Amino acid sequence: MHPRGSGRAAVKIVGLVAFAAAVVALPREATWPYAIPFVVALVFLARAGATWRWVLPRLSVEVPFLLFALLMPFVALGERIPVGPFQLSVDGLWAGWSLLAKGTISVLAALAFARSTPPELMLAGLRRLRVPEPLTQIGQFFARYLTVTAGRWQALSRAQAARGLDPRTPAAWPALTQALGVLFLRSYEHGERVHRAMLARGWTPTEDSR
Repeated sequence: MHPRGSGRAAVKIVGLVAFAAAVVALPREATWPYAIPFVVALVFLARAGATWRWVLPRLSVEVPFLLFALLMPFVALGERIPVGPFQLSVDGLWAGWSLLAKGTISVLAALAFARSTPPELMLAGLRRLRVPEPLTQIGQFFARYLTVTAGRWQALSRAQAARGLDPRTPAAWPALTQALGVLFLRSYEHGERVHRAMLARGWTPTEDSR
């Protein structure tokens, strides 16, 4: 049986995918229609109880797309117009605007979904939508052990701070790289131990074993 609330989570997943597809389908030259999904995403964020203090740090996932959008007017071909001391591509300006607008709206919608839907219900909703079981199990283990990995990283960070390491200085980057390597190895070994323990208890990656 699916847990209570999984049907609603499945509907929200389908709605999120449809919303993102509609945003991507908007013509890049039509600027004002982007305001509609943008306001809709903000409304859902507000209903989910998200504050800007919670939203803004999570928008950092969009930074690579932002940098790419800012670069496009300089590298794209076609007609160019003067903007200050630069000659910018018209196609590049439209493409950069479109990428930034569509990416921001889609990320805001995804954040509203994540804020209003617990991870276990997300996974249950994916199962109701017949997502392949290996993918949902990967997501389940990721959600379950993310806090464990975060705790280990905090412990490593405290140990480095106790030894006078300032992570904001370039001199600390080699030590941070080594800490990330240690964290990866410990997490990998922990996953191997958990997997062997599950196999020893008769676990098989099938729907009946959940």
